[in-house]
Amino acid sequence: MSNNEKNQGNNPNINYSSGVNPQPTRQPKRGNPNNRPDKNLEPTSLKSLKQLGQNNPPTDVKSDIHTIPIVGQIEGHLVLPPKNKTTKYEHIIPQLVAVEENPKIKGLLVILNTVGGDIEAGLAISEMINSMTKPTVSVVLGGGHSIGVPIAVSTDYSYIVATASMTIHPIRLTGMVIGVPQTYEYLDKMQDRVISFVTQHSRILPDHFRQLMFQTGELVRDVGTVLVGEEAVNHGIIDEVGGLNKAVNKLRELINRREGGLPH
Repeated sequence: MSNNEKNQGNNPNINYSSGVNPQPTRQPKRGNPNNRPDKNLEPTSLKSLKQLGQNNPPTDVKSDIHTIPIVGQIEGHLVLPPKNKTTKYEHIIPQLVAVEENPKIKGLLVILNTVGGDIEAGLAISEMINSMTKPTVSVVLGGGHSIGVPIAVSTDYSYIVATASMTIHPIRLTGMVIGVPQTYEYLDKMQDRVISFVTQHSRILPDHFRQLMFQTGELVRDVGTVLVGEEAVNHGIIDEVGGLNKAVNKLRELINRREGGLPH
């Protein structure tokens, strides 16, 4: 037996032929016969796109403005079905705390396109945003309905694009409702909490807001009012009609005022 044959028997991963230098052949990984790329080695951005349906923003851009989108349905104490697009308040609140504590972040931009959702979760987010010391600006895109109204007015300044709408309606309960006077008293207290917050942080009066809430004849199967774009400004709920450009410029203005020692 030649030396080549002996070596070939000792190392099955090397193919020897006479007169040719030995060349190692690539062997597939164990448990991976098709030699496919390992999923664990996929980039983090690709994993995020597959699992969450979103792509991570560029990390090399240094910005002192943090953006929080509030979209879909605001999820509170109950977990919504998986097909619902939701914003979980337990995800938003830690972000707000981090923004408040991070010295590199100087302002917060809140972008809304929500149909509403859990009342207490929405009010919790609204109170958190309103209690921040850093400048905050909100923009309503598409819709800021129901409990999205308090979130929109919780910032230092609010915008709504011309085609966006806001639905103001009474509080609803889902599931079994006990038809006793205490149930209606509870609903009144919940509505008073929403009315109080909105009227304290906007220019609309409580009686006017309540009138919009209980308006009849406008919605087909519901009680309430739909305000589109400039109508929300005319009623005193939103500060100004505008989009991203105005919102960012306003936030920069508020940041400069705060850094200059002026109230924002």
